[in-house]
Amino acid sequence: MLHLLKKAKTHADRIAIQSDGKEFTYGYLDKRSDEIASFLLGNESDLNEERIGLLVRPDIHYVVALWGIWKSGAIAVPLSLSAKESELDHYISDSNISLIISSNNCKEQKNIPQKNSIHIENIENINAPECTSQPILSNDRKAMIIYTSGTTNKPKGVLTTHGNIEAQITALVEAWKWTKDDHIPLILPLHHIHGIINSLCCPLYVGAKVSMLGGFNVDNVCKEIAQSDCTVFTAVPTIYFSLIEKLEKTDETEIFNGFKKLRLMMSGSAALAPEIHKKWEALTGQKILERYGMTEVGMALSNKIDGERRPGAVGEPLPNVEIKLEDENGKEITKEGEIGQILIKGPQVFKEYQNLIEKTKESFKDGWFLTGDVAVMEDGYYRLLGRDSIDIIKSGGYKISALEIEDVLLKNQNIKECAVIAKDDEKWGEIVVAAITVNTDSIETKELQEWCSKYLSDYKIPRIIKVLDQLPKNSMGKVTKKELKELFF
Repeated sequence: MLHLLKKAKTHADRIAIQSDGKEFTYGYLDKRSDEIASFLLGNESDLNEERIGLLVRPDIHYVVALWGIWKSGAIAVPLSLSAKESELDHYISDSNISLIISSNNCKEQKNIPQKNSIHIENIENINAPECTSQPILSNDRKAMIIYTSGTTNKPKGVLTTHGNIEAQITALVEAWKWTKDDHIPLILPLHHIHGIINSLCCPLYVGAKVSMLGGFNVDNVCKEIAQSDCTVFTAVPTIYFSLIEKLEKTDETEIFNGFKKLRLMMSGSAALAPEIHKKWEALTGQKILERYGMTEVGMALSNKIDGERRPGAVGEPLPNVEIKLEDENGKEITKEGEIGQILIKGPQVFKEYQNLIEKTKESFKDGWFLTGDVAVMEDGYYRLLGRDSIDIIKSGGYKISALEIEDVLLKNQNIKECAVIAKDDEKWGEIVVAAITVNTDSIETKELQEWCSKYLSDYKIPRIIKVLDQLPKNSMGKVTKKELKELFF
């Protein structure tokens, strides 16, 4: 991570950030973050891994605050703008945060609990009369705590070092061929690895430009793509759903041309159904590059930028990443076509879970991180089948991937989005349950039931189909199947 901060000096005159109609150079990022670091340090020479919360909207203030925290020797804890008071209470108490950097325009401050014991400093008020010397940081120094989405359990604080973060960045810079001539619109939340590392740190590492557009708005994204010189785009599946819906209804050639000229389009944070790959390529001519990662390891697998981009697959290991599959008995799988849990080893793997010593120990086996995700190797590429705890349905002695069923459902033109989960059943063990949103009011649930019966007969057809106005999602737009189960059962 130290190289990210040092490299800013070599790109001092280049535009780094576009935010709220203004442009900011790398020199500005360097100078302003120095001021913030000096303010935080005060009379200290090193904050020695003090935990500082970051509750800032996705704009220029976020970047300089993050860099300032790192330069001071503290640990940055990015907080979700959409978090409820109870969630913020968990993050703050679990990380032992005593100071939160926020901003005047951050209305979400009202959700911060126990204000009397937590000091909130708005970044606009942070000034330092002179910049003081900064601590020398080694790669093994702790740098950041990001909280998991808590898909199946309470959110865990994933603690990474500067070395972990730098390994995550450099692997992607090499694999995806980032250069200083790139330009990316940033539309993802900045309390998740996808937004922080992929969309922000990678381009800033090479001297590229980032347009911070705030939260995702389909019209704003299309306008930016149509009018700017963007070269790279990365998003989550639900954003592609919205973009497809927009493009199918528009005849503005500038938008289509904008997407067609991009050198790289990626998707991650959740599986992108092959049907969506096909629709996007038909509309824009672009083949989406899908990859696989998680908070604990950054990115681990990716389709090739100069090779096959196979719909439904997450590709090969990224540089300096080791991957293997193990069966239920902990035996390594050496043959293609056999399903197993993904294990990962490499310099990008996180250090530990905050305050969870036993959970950290349980998550590693002989130096390999146990991801809890299930995949299969097919023709040299890994294909993700889902999270073992929620996406793998055990029915009638078979293991069924919810992701595969979702792709089949999306073949029906009346289905806009869907999510598949399991329901306990005395006969089958578990049966398949589907929640869907539809494109039209004219389709009857019974009609969809019959269609599903025909196309999903191999999967002990869904016994429940629930039509929802919308699927429950987290701040990344990822369907929260835990909440979905609560809706059903």
